[in-house]
Amino acid sequence: MRLNTTTWGSGDRIALLIHGIMADHRTWRRVGPALAERGYRVIAVDLRGHGASPRAEGPEGYTPWDYADDLAETLPTGAELAVGHSLGGLALAAAVERLAPRRAVYSDPAWHLPAGDGGYRPELFTQGKSLTREHIRILNPRWAEEDLDIEFETLQLWDERTAHGLVDVVGRDLWPVRPLVPSLVTLADPSFLVAPENARMLKERGFELRTVVGAGHTIHRDDFEGFMTALEGWI
Repeated sequence: MRLNTTTWGSGDRIALLIHGIMADHRTWRRVGPALAERGYRVIAVDLRGHGASPRAEGPEGYTPWDYADDLAETLPTGAELAVGHSLGGLALAAAVERLAPRRAVYSDPAWHLPAGDGGYRPELFTQGKSLTREHIRILNPRWAEEDLDIEFETLQLWDERTAHGLVDVVGRDLWPVRPLVPSLVTLADPSFLVAPENARMLKERGFELRTVVGAGHTIHRDDFEGFMTALEGWI
């Protein structure tokens, strides 16, 4: 499936940005221009079921491997940098061998969705369709006003069946065995997706890890400056 893309800049180096569930390319509204100022041509996608990209026929068409196939079909290979947040990090890891970027950044990646009590439940995500702007503000008190507007708009566009498409991977071990390219993992503080023991495991497997102190799951919106600082040496 060919995805909708948005581009910032016209530099010689290419950076790829891949958002998380319920969002679209607009989540990168500050990151994209910031990378463009550093000389990148930045390409951000809308994943299938998000933003202006096509929809799958049913929830079974929203697996991590479907997202990965779309990335490989849509995006150029050999980019200087690829960044994936949450679900985007899961999709990027599944596509990274085919995309072959020189470096990868996984921002609080969804490499393991826990099962059982307190684990992953699609209905918690689908309820997001009914969130008001004020609800979004309460959930994300550090976000800028523009991000609150964008989140409200993207939730209206989002196909909630994407949440059900992840049910089959709940509880499965999707942790990368090793980084196929030099890879940085940026973590929220605390990260609810990457527990401390998992962070140690990733470090032992060859990933570099950096925590953005005090930041929530969507690090680049919660603390943009902290996120960009965490990328120093990688961008």
